[in-house]
Amino acid sequence: MKKFKKLLTLCLALMMVLTCVPAAFAAEADDCMIDEDAKASLTIWKFDWTNAYKDGVWNEDSFISTGWRESYVEEVLGEAVREGDANGNPDNPLGNGQNSNGYALKGVEFTILRVADIVTFSESANDQHPDYNLTQVLYGFHKEKTADLLAAIGLPNGEGRYVNADGMVERDNKLVPMAEVDAQSGDTDYYYYQSDVLNKALADALDANATTVKDALEAYVAASNEAIVMDKTNENGKTIKRDLDLGLWLCIETKVPEMVTSTTNPFFVSLPMTTVSGDANSASPEGGHFWNYDVVVYPKNNTGIPSLEKTVRESVKDTGTNGGTDDIYDGFYHVATGSAGDVMEYQIVSTLPTITSNATSIKTWNFYDTISEGLTYNKALKDVKIEIFSDEDCTDKVATWLQDDGRFTVTYSSDDRHMTIDITEAGLEEINGSAENVNGKLFASYSNYTMRVTYTATINSNASFIYGEDGNCNEVVLTWKRTSSEYYDTLIDDCHVFSFGLDLTKLFSDLDSESATEMDMFKHVKFKVWNETDGYWLTATRDEATGIYYATGHVTEEADATIFYPVTVNGEFGKVIIKGMENDCWNIYEVETANGYTLLKDEIYVDIFAEENYDRICDIYTKDVLGVLQNDPHYCFGNAQPMSIVDADGGYDLRLTGIPQEYMEHYFLTAYATVDGNDVNMEDDGESENALAPLTIVNTKGFDLPQTGDNGTRIFTVIGVIAMAGAMFVLFLVTRKGKKNDKK
Repeated sequence: MKKFKKLLTLCLALMMVLTCVPAAFAAEADDCMIDEDAKASLTIWKFDWTNAYKDGVWNEDSFISTGWRESYVEEVLGEAVREGDANGNPDNPLGNGQNSNGYALKGVEFTILRVADIVTFSESANDQHPDYNLTQVLYGFHKEKTADLLAAIGLPNGEGRYVNADGMVERDNKLVPMAEVDAQSGDTDYYYYQSDVLNKALADALDANATTVKDALEAYVAASNEAIVMDKTNENGKTIKRDLDLGLWLCIETKVPEMVTSTTNPFFVSLPMTTVSGDANSASPEGGHFWNYDVVVYPKNNTGIPSLEKTVRESVKDTGTNGGTDDIYDGFYHVATGSAGDVMEYQIVSTLPTITSNATSIKTWNFYDTISEGLTYNKALKDVKIEIFSDEDCTDKVATWLQDDGRFTVTYSSDDRHMTIDITEAGLEEINGSAENVNGKLFASYSNYTMRVTYTATINSNASFIYGEDGNCNEVVLTWKRTSSEYYDTLIDDCHVFSFGLDLTKLFSDLDSESATEMDMFKHVKFKVWNETDGYWLTATRDEATGIYYATGHVTEEADATIFYPVTVNGEFGKVIIKGMENDCWNIYEVETANGYTLLKDEIYVDIFAEENYDRICDIYTKDVLGVLQNDPHYCFGNAQPMSIVDADGGYDLRLTGIPQEYMEHYFLTAYATVDGNDVNMEDDGESENALAPLTIVNTKGFDLPQTGDNGTRIFTVIGVIAMAGAMFVLFLVTRKGKKNDKK
């Protein structure tokens, strides 16, 4: 009896243990099953991977995407103090003088759409798997509602579907044969797919033609009334959407700020998703154990900025010696010289940003050009021209736009000092359009192409032009926006035009200048000026109020050349001041002088030279207070970058696609001159130094020579008169003496 009781007690205890085993594992079992009544959330963080790579703080192996919130990612990329931030190195600030919040990207918008149900499908052994029964998760796509989606990723008409699930209907998130349910309540309008098939199809489609696929998927979600537009990422690069229904979601990056060069590839995310193991830094639990309803993703964006460079040259149609071809390097530079009246040719060369889909399309692209008072826009109808090239050297032209084509507009300010070139909707449509891009299928239409804008202006023949090394600045500001229209950026560049002059002082050897002026002697002095470098005679007009001559042009015939007279300028007598002469060899001819003075035997050679002044770098880039400068160390790449950032990329090839950003800098010009080979100190013109080449010309008195009827004959007349008087006196004496003798 005792043995029986002990045995009964043991059995009861064993039963209690056995009944407790399922309870002990019930929580884990429940976690492994999807809670159909639950809601999910999706959090997206956006960071600037381009500069994270460049700064050496991140690489492809730094992160495994787990769907779990990884705080170490946010700390490294979101809280980093980048070199060059306003809160970082004060000697190397970002162009906009702001803190960057690490590598966070603000203003990125995602649109998400639930596209499939998550279902369980169980099937008996069959031809595909004859040795075992199979239960798996499938994703059900409505045949009609998702037809465009499936076609876009290369699965049209249900291609690639799991055919064994054909004819099944969904009941309680499980697929069952149609025969097991009421026919009227059944729904066989679905294609069912395995996740591997979906992932491969999307990846293959993007690899084959990313732009086309992105555009198609963007259009698909935009057309759906059920799509959810998430808030744009905040200053920390974060956006979140809660209370989402469970299912398979398509995530599309639909708007980006101006700095983003390419959108994240569209991706599917399952809400919930099964946990995935991370790396050593990850907070993610061990993968494959339960469902994660709060999914966090960190899709990457590449960033960059377009390039902008404004250069100038003297028009070869005038006297330009720096080239006359359409080659963007043929004489074009940030500094140029010209004479007053010359036509200057300007070019603005800008690399268009990367366009990978409609989400990265350009919505605003305009140039705001400012010209100094010393030049005047030539407003001919076809003066402004835009050309599009497939390469950065502008050798492969794909389009030419003229002002009357409707693809851009040109407007001038009331003071004629500003010109706005605005790309119209028609022009933007062509830039963003569907034309084949020679750089590859990853890019849309004119993505990464180069835009060249050209126009002309004339140097004014008056005091509005600044003569000397201060130069005349001509700025341009490029403003562009992408699809996040409230986010935009600017780039700025400039070039300078220089011109110089001559300060000739005329003297007489035996008179002071004031006396010579009072005697009107300078009215009889004449000079002509020949440009030996370019082979022309100078023409000019004199400002009667100041007495200063301003060059107006050039002629080939001497008879048409301007005759320069010495006048009084600022109280100084006998001055010939000519402004608006470029750095050339000039021959000064004295063609007439005052009576009794000797003309110059030979012409006088005045050489004006100009060269870069390496002590005066242009500071135009510091004016770009809105946007990131081209000289921002985070964005300048290429061969001309300063030594301080040559190795900043840590060995990565970080030339942005189509945007080989170069370090932009240039210097002002300075000038010096020689007169007949002798160095002279150039004079200032107001506050502008080294403006006028000085020289002094002295006329001496001529030699006194005998002239007929003049002093040479008068002496003979006097002598003759005296001789005759003497003869008469002798005759008188002789006659008188004879009379006396007769009386005697």
